[in-house]
Amino acid sequence: MKFDASQHRCTIIIDNDLPAGLAMNAASVIGISFGRTVEDLVGPDRQSLDGVNYPGVIYSPLPVLRASGACIHELLNAGEADDDIEIMPFSALAQSCKTYDEYGERIASVNSNAIELVAIGLVGPKKKITKLTGNLALYK
Repeated sequence: MKFDASQHRCTIIIDNDLPAGLAMNAASVIGISFGRTVEDLVGPDRQSLDGVNYPGVIYSPLPVLRASGACIHELLNAGEADDDIEIMPFSALAQSCKTYDEYGERIASVNSNAIELVAIGLVGPKKKITKLTGNLALYK
């Protein structure tokens, strides 16, 4: 997907039951993964008047919302059913691993319906993302 801030919206949804530290971790990982996979999501670097470099940031607001685990699974299903929506699921399994190799081994050993999601990121057309997430509360 090529991101256009005038047409697209990006959001992260965190499980209501996730403790704050794990919620921050989930949001950070999803953001990094989106920055890697969604073309033109992050703008170019900018410099201050005195020449200090500030790395590029996302072109649009990035709300972090709250939802139940069941709602996160519903959002995953909706995203998978719509080719216009880019999804980034994040699992409790990922948070429990000490290394990326361990994560790879463990995730490959279970079916996706047995993986507990603790967060999901969505990027897509503004109207579609708003329809899916407009009723969710902001994470505070």
